[in-house]
Amino acid sequence: MPLDIRTIPCLSDNYAFLAHDPVTGATALVDIPEADPILAALAETGWTLTDVLITHHHSDHVDGLADVLARHPARVVGAAADAHRLPPLDLALKDGDTFQVGSEKGTVIDVSGHTIHHVAFHFPESRAVFTADSLMALGCGRVFEGTKPQMWDSLQQLMALPGETVVYSGHEYTAANGKFALTIDPENPDLISRVRDVTEKRAAGIPTVPSLLSLELATNPFLRAHDPAIQAHLGMTGANATDVFTEIRTRKDNF
Repeated sequence: MPLDIRTIPCLSDNYAFLAHDPVTGATALVDIPEADPILAALAETGWTLTDVLITHHHSDHVDGLADVLARHPARVVGAAADAHRLPPLDLALKDGDTFQVGSEKGTVIDVSGHTIHHVAFHFPESRAVFTADSLMALGCGRVFEGTKPQMWDSLQQLMALPGETVVYSGHEYTAANGKFALTIDPENPDLISRVRDVTEKRAAGIPTVPSLLSLELATNPFLRAHDPAIQAHLGMTGANATDVFTEIRTRKDNF
């Protein structure tokens, strides 16, 4: 049976996620922006927390950990290469390593760019990937520590996953990302339709996360650096996709 995944709004625009294995009762928490909404979700579901998966060291992804663990002791999992600035890890993993959450096997993907040693967690049986601030709904994370070519390499790893993969990203930035996307890919009918849908959802207070990878591939300009229409719009026809991505990310930084 696939993981039962719950989206938990935190802070002003963050998300945490609970991923529950109905076979064993194991439950993983992905990122911990703040404790109270997570504790409330655990109380509501009655699930037993067994694992905490940390994508990267930024405070808005780890600050609630101590309070959650005080109520729900669990194994803490994160990147071995980033252990020096993460909370203490019980299981330190590297790119390509696998681990279990109950009966489900997860795989670690190094998606450095936003930060160095940022990781994503892929659960192929459940067709789910937790990407935090790497691939985001209609966007990607700002490149703080890595390089833009490095971020493009990371995104290509995620782009290679099956299209039916559900992308659980870390923030509710989709409306703002959509406004920018239209400046890069203004004639894309799929993008125009998606932005309309996002506007309606946000007006109703409905989260736009998660999203299907196939939808990101069709509408997210950061995944479409190879697209001839985008290249032409940017005056970069025939350019290397890495250079096109770099231009798109630079424009977003200044948007």
